[in-house]
Amino acid sequence: MPNTLRSIRRMAAEILKVGENRIWINPEELERVSEAITREDVKALIKEGIIKKRPEKGISKKEKRKRKGPGSRKGPSISRKVKWIMKVRAQRKFIKQLKAKRIISKSTYRMLYRMIKGNAFNSISQIKTYIKEKNLARRR
Repeated sequence: MPNTLRSIRRMAAEILKVGENRIWINPEELERVSEAITREDVKALIKEGIIKKRPEKGISKKEKRKRKGPGSRKGPSISRKVKWIMKVRAQRKFIKQLKAKRIISKSTYRMLYRMIKGNAFNSISQIKTYIKEKNLARRR
């Protein structure tokens, strides 16, 4: 492709706000196109229909349907962050219930809350064993 056509293609792409590859130049009118020098000339050629923008290539719905599916998905089904949020919420709810039932004191609740935030426990059962081992439950 000669340099003049390349610059015209670039100008047309700028005017039509698309990439250079999406510009179509009528092959029968190449001489007229190569005579264009200014942006106004290129705009006139666009108006005449000698230069057009090609339609956008997209992924067909059939292709999209084919692509989606459990086999093509990469990574875990639940992200680490979501897993963490679910675990922490459950643990916090549990110690809140213990505080409401007056099984643990406010200070113990605060300490356990901070430990949960620090990822000290993997599950609620670990919190239970920790409370038993450290004798943190109030005696009735």
